[in-house]
Amino acid sequence: QVQLVESGGGLVQAGGSLRLSCAASGNFFRLLDMGWYRQAPGKQREQVAVITNDGLTYVADSVRGRFTISRDNAKNTVALQMNRLGPEDTSVYYCNAEESDYAGDMIGDYWGQGTQVTVSA
Repeated sequence: QVQLVESGGGLVQAGGSLRLSCAASGNFFRLLDMGWYRQAPGKQREQVAVITNDGLTYVADSVRGRFTISRDNAKNTVALQMNRLGPEDTSVYYCNAEESDYAGDMIGDYWGQGTQVTVSA
């Protein structure tokens, strides 16, 4: 089982930066993909960025060049560095992680509680 806790959200002016962090805890063997998703009021949840256990990244077109995802496997954390933020980035950001068994097969999919990011125009 995995518990995910996000931190780093807040209010920032347009053009500013924030760094989100997600810490995984619990009893598990290994985490596969970890990523960040966001959901604004009245909108569907969208994938922002994902990083594999080997460090391969996938970044949404809307944030590519501005956001960078990274992870520390030793600490079981994943971070999202967000630069040149705009009002369109205002959303609740959720951390996601996949748990694998000893054979490397995904056996769980977990979500954090979310952290609010608000960008003022």
